Amino acid sequence: MQSRKISWAVWAGAALILATVVAAFLLVQIKLQLARGSIADFTLTNQNGSAVSLADLRGHVWVADIIFTRCPGPCLKMTRQMKDLQDALPATSETRLVSLTTDPDFDTPPVLKTYGERFNAQPKRWTFLTGAKPQIANLATSSLKLAAVEKSPEAREAPNDLFIHTTIFVIVDRQARLRGVYETTGEGIEPAEVKAKILADIKRLEREG
Repeated sequence: MQSRKISWAVWAGAALILATVVAAFLLVQIKLQLARGSIADFTLTNQNGSAVSLADLRGHVWVADIIFTRCPGPCLKMTRQMKDLQDALPATSETRLVSLTTDPDFDTPPVLKTYGERFNAQPKRWTFLTGAKPQIANLATSSLKLAAVEKSPEAREAPNDLFIHTTIFVIVDRQARLRGVYETTGEGIEPAEVKAKILADIKRLEREG
């Protein structure tokens, strides 16, 4: 029993170190991306089974995150925050919301559609994207800096505790340039303040044209 406790403590410590390293790496990468520019082209599949590419989002401001529907951790909270953002956007706004899955083997278009309907996602406003793992990783990690690391079976605290992933929202302007990052969870973070900041930045970027 004591050996098992030590083993779990070691795995928990390793997971915490990994999460810290990923977070530090991402902060550096986000700063580089903000300075460097554009989102790379991509083609993925939305919750309706239709292809979505960068061309479909170019000309729009868009906010993105990365989640998975089986997530036992922060994903539900993040999705509720994205839903609150959707509801707060003016009807005249052309801003789009994009949620990538880090679990495409399970999160097929029908699964994502059911998940989106659970949160009253407006299909014309809020897109859930799945596809081949390399394509998702390229968009999420290389362009948007939304990272996910698969947990080993030994490190999982529950059957669906599959990934360590970022809990940030990012914003992209009409020219497909990454322009901002917002932490959504954590000590001292107020969702209402995060939403207000994102809405203010959306309004500013929409005015840029």
